[in-house]
Amino acid sequence: MRVLGIDPGSSVTGFGVVDDNGDRLTAIEWGGIRTSSKQSFPQRLKTISCGLEEIIQRHRPDIAAIEGLFFAKNARSALKLGEVRGVTILTASNLGLEIVEYTPLEVKQSVVGYGRAEKGQIQDMVVALLKLTETPRPNDAADALAIAICHIHSALMKKRLML
Repeated sequence: MRVLGIDPGSSVTGFGVVDDNGDRLTAIEWGGIRTSSKQSFPQRLKTISCGLEEIIQRHRPDIAAIEGLFFAKNARSALKLGEVRGVTILTASNLGLEIVEYTPLEVKQSVVGYGRAEKGQIQDMVVALLKLTETPRPNDAADALAIAICHIHSALMKKRLML
């Protein structure tokens, strides 16, 4: 199974592609789709959509795992994040991917084993689980890899429960 993890953001949308061959997780590619503060918000959304489309066409993932909504500090930020999430979901869906969503709490519990884990703990576990030599950058990429790992762990658990 190949999973595209997505950590939506209007400045940087993190992505991470992870393969699960049954006994090992392998990071294929990770990074951030960056937008410019000089772009209008609709242009930023288009940049994110086009970047995701390229990644999906290049790696042909089986599924897209996206971080779900969480409480934002203000309504305007929450609305913008919702719009970015909508664009990521629509782009992946238009390219035929199944979409799954995980809350930050679910991701932390799955990857670290503790729902209140700090960012550094998540990054350390991503490095360990994927046997990387360094922490993925930008931070949004590490989060996206964690989201992909969360889905792989979740799918494995569901499979075991079905047997």
